[in-house]
Amino acid sequence: MSLFKKAEMSTAYLKMGIYGEAGSGKTYTASQIARGLAIFLEKKFGERPPVMMVDTENGSHFVAPIFQKAGIEFQVAQTRAYADLKVAVQEAQAAGAILFVDSVTHFWEEMREAYLEAKRKRLKNKNARLELPDWNAIKPEWAKFTSLFLNAHAHIILCGRAASVYEFQDREDGSRKDMITVGTKMAAEKGLGYEPNLLIEMSSEQLREPGKKKVVRRKATVLKDRSTLLDGQEFVNPKFENFLPHINSLNLGGKHQGFDQTRSSVSLFPQDEKDNTGRQRRIVIDEIQTLLVLHIPGQAAADKQRRAALIKKYFNASWTEIEEVMPLLVLRGGYDGLHRDLEGLPSRYAANPVADLALPDDEILRLNGSGTQKAEVLNASA
Repeated sequence: MSLFKKAEMSTAYLKMGIYGEAGSGKTYTASQIARGLAIFLEKKFGERPPVMMVDTENGSHFVAPIFQKAGIEFQVAQTRAYADLKVAVQEAQAAGAILFVDSVTHFWEEMREAYLEAKRKRLKNKNARLELPDWNAIKPEWAKFTSLFLNAHAHIILCGRAASVYEFQDREDGSRKDMITVGTKMAAEKGLGYEPNLLIEMSSEQLREPGKKKVVRRKATVLKDRSTLLDGQEFVNPKFENFLPHINSLNLGGKHQGFDQTRSSVSLFPQDEKDNTGRQRRIVIDEIQTLLVLHIPGQAAADKQRRAALIKKYFNASWTEIEEVMPLLVLRGGYDGLHRDLEGLPSRYAANPVADLALPDDEILRLNGSGTQKAEVLNASA
């Protein structure tokens, strides 16, 4: 089966990220979008979905009237536990709900703290700190959430706090480097900003015209829109309708495919001592060389020609191909044929070429190149 298939629009749900400083309007904007989306979907499909909010900042009390006035069922989970965040995505999907999380920053912080607490208990050291190897456990666990976010059959809006992005810049006189702010990002695991299909940065400013009281103007800047319809646009006091072009570009009501989670490259790497195909290849190549030297040790032209003829007969390849690219099972099959020719007996691989490989059958097929080639090797060794 080919890895590729005909391209189609298979993102059926809104996957949105909103971040900004305190007071920039993240929660209110997310609420307006969730409210507008629920009404829009009812008009389109005849059923109004509920809205679920995972609230880490007690903001749900203030935005609840937005949904109540519109007659939208509004459910809240007040928690900062990362374990609850994964459950929330699953429950929203099961309920056909629109989910918004405020703030995802707290879940990232809580997960790190939970890991550190567990580490301190495990080591019986209250002063233990996170070290580089610990991220090998923390980041894969966080990736489980991002996979859920992308693949869930649910509209999800993630709100997060803003964090500054820094870099070092040389001074003009070359005397030293200064750390400067070059931008902002969502305050969470550093790769999270890449996941949403629509990413918004919120900002605010205070304005006062002569003789009037001070007002706050909030602005949404579209940093990323994978549909490209809204890229770079800015909306003052944004509303749901501002983001409708992106929502209309989705495959609403159709098939949704985030990415194929069943595919993995685990099989490329050793699982145990037996599952080391690189080492096994080197062993067979050494056996081939030893067998040839044992039976045809001379360096005369006739000896070289005979060795070349045997290599051509049983491997149909150059020696460079044998050493660098020939699959393990093909090597073993060719060695068995060579062994029968020179020794008059089957080799140790004859009975079962894969006996010492702790690999699933599909991996054996990969090593061998194709099902046809596998059959040929097994038949040659029987």
